[in-house]
Amino acid sequence: MKISKLITIICFLAAAGVIVALFFFPDTLRLTNGVEKPKEIRQTRVIERYEAGSDEEIYDDAIVDIVYNDNITTKIHLEDWEILVGVLNENFDADIQEEQILAYRNLADIDDSIYIAYVDFDEAENVYKRVWNAKTLVTRPGTLELYTMDMIGDRVPCVIASGMNGGEEHTLTAFRWNQEAQSAIAKAEAFQPAPFDKIAEIQIEGAITIQHTERTQAYQLRLSNGKDFPIAAYGRDAESSNILDQVEIIYAYNAEKNKYEQSRVIHVPGKQVEERRVREILSGGARRFETFITGLWHFVRPDGAIDSRQYIFFDPLNKEVIFYTDETQQVFTWQNSGATRYGLYISTQNISVQTLRRSLDIALESLESIRVKVFEDVRLKIGNDAGWDGSYRKATAVIAASSTPAQAVPAYINAVYNGIIGRIHFSTDGMYELSLGGVVQKGRYSFYRLDDLELLELRHENNSRETYAVNVPDGNLSLRRVRIGANGVQDMHEPTILLSREESG
Repeated sequence: MKISKLITIICFLAAAGVIVALFFFPDTLRLTNGVEKPKEIRQTRVIERYEAGSDEEIYDDAIVDIVYNDNITTKIHLEDWEILVGVLNENFDADIQEEQILAYRNLADIDDSIYIAYVDFDEAENVYKRVWNAKTLVTRPGTLELYTMDMIGDRVPCVIASGMNGGEEHTLTAFRWNQEAQSAIAKAEAFQPAPFDKIAEIQIEGAITIQHTERTQAYQLRLSNGKDFPIAAYGRDAESSNILDQVEIIYAYNAEKNKYEQSRVIHVPGKQVEERRVREILSGGARRFETFITGLWHFVRPDGAIDSRQYIFFDPLNKEVIFYTDETQQVFTWQNSGATRYGLYISTQNISVQTLRRSLDIALESLESIRVKVFEDVRLKIGNDAGWDGSYRKATAVIAASSTPAQAVPAYINAVYNGIIGRIHFSTDGMYELSLGGVVQKGRYSFYRLDDLELLELRHENNSRETYAVNVPDGNLSLRRVRIGANGVQDMHEPTILLSREESG
């Protein structure tokens, strides 16, 4: 009997110990046989707001639209004058507790700058604390990209904050983890340096890219260090009279100074174009450039040939950007736009993979071509790994070129039509209802014009879409099923649908 009671007491104490361990050290579950399990990579979550009916996107302090679906929980409380913009979870010091990078706006900052804060676990007090803050060059929350990367090649993580400022410039601020600071913190030394060192701070009118270079297998196996990644920034060539001439400024890492420094400048000549027309497009703000790029753009290979198997379709009317290559179509929701000195910066979100954001920097190359740079999470690839960066030429093979870009027609009407497909009611709020034999189908619709062709798009509740070429004989509708593909607008060769307008009575 005594042995039975002893076993009961031991089991109870063991269970209590497990509960205590789970409560205070949840991350220890990541250890299996002494080996750390692969940690889930958390990407930043950006919070932004849009004001319906405005001509330009509003980058506001309000927290309304959530872009990412991962956990937004912060490990500390922000001050009342601090507005959360993004969260990045990462284990910088390889201990059992995960740290956190918070991106926030300080209402007391008249420049509207976005700051980042480093939150670490204090083992002595058993709480998370903010231990460091730093200012970035980003001021528009909707353009913020916050992520970590081994920029130097020594497996020391860097925090990168990129995005746009109020002067329509691209910015990049990079901070490198300071291992010496962590050692000083662990030893409780009197002088404790900052946990991160600022190694890059760049702002320029054009795009900024971190140029990834192939690293050796020895680096992948953690046997040696890899090459550092240079940074390329593109801006206006002030020495040239051609408005489209640019310079490419290369920044290389200086190990002695622990920062990136300008290493060389490359002149990139632009095409000679009609300057008046270019200025009209570039000075008209985001909406003017959206109108200019609306439609299908084919990829231009390095040899100058048009690749009709790869294209991007810009549809600002329906807030979509479609990427197509090798029979793989990726649809992204067009979230917001920002005018740049050379064109447009677009933030998008994949409609299927909610955690995948893709940003595009689009620059005018000529009156018929654009140059696109695509930024996305290198750890989240979908479809095939197509290279989207490069020049694109507007599709003109099927749709005749026009001096006037694609324009929106009255998108919404208030009318009822009857035909073989049933009774369809178009409402002015952009919704339609199709009734046939007691079955009701609902969704959104829009009429729009692409050059001389008027189109109708029906988007059903299940997100499937149908596109029709429209004729309006005597107030009725004649619909012909089409598809917008690599060769332009293609007829699906289905029977024409005739719809008679129902007179309002």
